[in-house]
Amino acid sequence: MSRVALVTGGTRGIGAAIAIALKAAGCKVAVNYAGNEEAAAAFTNEHGIPAYKWDVSSYEACQQGIAKVEGDVGPIDVLVNNAGITRDGMFHKMTPADWNAVINTNLTGLFNMTHQVWGGMRDRSFGRVINISSINGQKGQMGQVNYSAAKAGDIGFTKALAQEGAAKGITVNAICPGYIGTEMVRAVPEKVLNERIIPQIPVGRLGEPEEIARCVVFLAADDAGFITGSTLSANGGQYLA
Repeated sequence: MSRVALVTGGTRGIGAAIAIALKAAGCKVAVNYAGNEEAAAAFTNEHGIPAYKWDVSSYEACQQGIAKVEGDVGPIDVLVNNAGITRDGMFHKMTPADWNAVINTNLTGLFNMTHQVWGGMRDRSFGRVINISSINGQKGQMGQVNYSAAKAGDIGFTKALAQEGAAKGITVNAICPGYIGTEMVRAVPEKVLNERIIPQIPVGRLGEPEEIARCVVFLAADDAGFITGSTLSANGGQYLA
């Protein structure tokens, strides 16, 4: 798969696994990150994948960042919109800042990123846009009205844009992970994991970041051109959409 791929939020967790898997599949890969420079430097040193810092919630930052990536690595063929944040809280306590931060990163960030590469993909008659949504965008989650709304919006974005890209050789798909054993999830108290979360998952365990990465590699392949507008659920049977 000799393509140029860009993964947002790509230096840790699911994003890092995706970037590593795409490189192993033959892509030239770059990653974006927002804040943790130490983690980004360690990731680049270990895996030889360049990391670029900008905030996906800013259209101008995405414009400048992608121009830099394309100048260094080449025109982007595969875009993985993985960057995301949480500002959890019950709705009656949620502030406008909590709402806006999550919507601007997790939903508007898809527009900000994809809009920069869409023209080039159309010109080259090839593109793969893969949006990392969430099980909670499918079923909702108490205490995550902002996050669930944004991730549900990612699915709508995917379905609509897929129809625009299809005739130009561009596929747009979404992946909805369930509970994945990232650093963030494994920081949940063991009692909560074992008594409240894992019992809801029919396969009886957390997913692994590499399992989501394999989904991305499949959808990014040249051979996946007939799959577009789809939502791939990878949640161990927790929610059957």
